[in-house]
This record gives sequence, structure tokens and C-alpha cells, in this order.
Amino acid sequence: MRYNLRRKLSNERHTMSQEEIEVEAIGIEVSSQPIELYKVLKIANAVSGGGEAKMAISEGYVAVNGELEQRKRRKMYDGDLVEFNEEYYVVLCDQPVQEPSDEPVKKKAEKPAAKKPQSQKANNKGNKPKKSAPKKANKGGKNKPSEPKAVNSADQSTGRKLMSF
Repeated sequence: MRYNLRRKLSNERHTMSQEEIEVEAIGIEVSSQPIELYKVLKIANAVSGGGEAKMAISEGYVAVNGELEQRKRRKMYDGDLVEFNEEYYVVLCDQPVQEPSDEPVKKKAEKPAAKKPQSQKANNKGNKPKKSAPKKANKGGKNKPSEPKAVNSADQSTGRKLMSF
């Protein structure tokens, strides 16, 4: 879909001039907002991948709302105009703005608390092999009478098992 948009031009002093231009822009529909600038370029198929999008942005080939933009992760909202490679793209989203809230941080804080019992279990598991390690040593002591069988399969000077090809 193409959209005709009117926007005011800004001059070097960042004041709005009275001159308006009309541009034809391709509508990029996104499922949530804000969305990062490089993702808009990817969704628009203006670039082949995220790396190329980030490179184009950082090298100054992308303008947002009439101003050069070099932040790859700039937040884009419904109605923002992106100019890249002599094409115009307008961000379209019918969902409300979803700003990151403090709740995910609280969830992250809860997760380590939940992991502490698991880490205690891990410590218990870590203790179990330590307990079994002496058992293995005891088993090794029990196996000493059966070492003549091991002598046939291991080198006596190094204790390494023989390999046959």
C-alpha cells in the first residue's frame, strides 16, 4: 500500500518552515509499537538482513521524520516516516504503545529466588557425587584382588589401557 503524506521540512536551525512537500510512502504494518528502526527496514524488505540494516543506519543512509538517524535501535511509533534509498516508508500499527514496564524486572528478581532452591538441589547433587567418589575409591580397593585381569589390559608402568586397532 502506498500513502501520500505531507510533512514540513526542517532547515539547519531546526525550525519548521512553512513549505510542505507531499511524498508517496510505502506502509509498513507492524504488530506492536515501539519497534526498532533496523527491524522496520527488515520488515520492509529494504535490506537483506539485520546486519545490513544496522550498517546502513550507522553509516547515515537512513532518515527518520526528515532528520538523519544513526541509532539502530531508535524506537519507531505509528506514523513515523523512514527515508532509505530514495524510498519512503511509514510505520503503521493499530495496537497501543507498549513501553517496557518495571514488572519484567520484578519477574527477573523473582526468578533468582526460585533458582536458589534449585541451586541448593544442585549443591545436594554436587554433594552426592562427592559421597560416591569415596565409594568409588573403596570399590577400587575391593577390585585390587582382581587386578591381574586389569594387568592384561593395562600397561604396568603407566596404568593406561592398551589400544588395539
